[in-house]
Amino acid sequence: MIPFLLIVNLMTFGVFGFDKWQARKHQWRISENMLLGISLIGVVGAASGMIIFNHKVSKKSFLVKFFIVVLIDLVLFYRLIRH
Repeated sequence: MIPFLLIVNLMTFGVFGFDKWQARKHQWRISENMLLGISLIGVVGAASGMIIFNHKVSKKSFLVKFFIVVLIDLVLFYRLIRH
């Protein structure tokens, strides 16, 4: 399970970096819903990507949705370790 989570988080980190790169070039972007969807699996990579690439950190509506994703992840993690 740990290798899977490591790979998924690295991929999520890369996707956030790619989207920031595309934003700087004013080209095709990854939708917010897609970013939030992959954040559900790779929340650590997403948070790292947001901080390191300074991506989506000033957009309040995205941050609220991201916070909900983090809460969902915490609940799922709690249920996983509880059983």
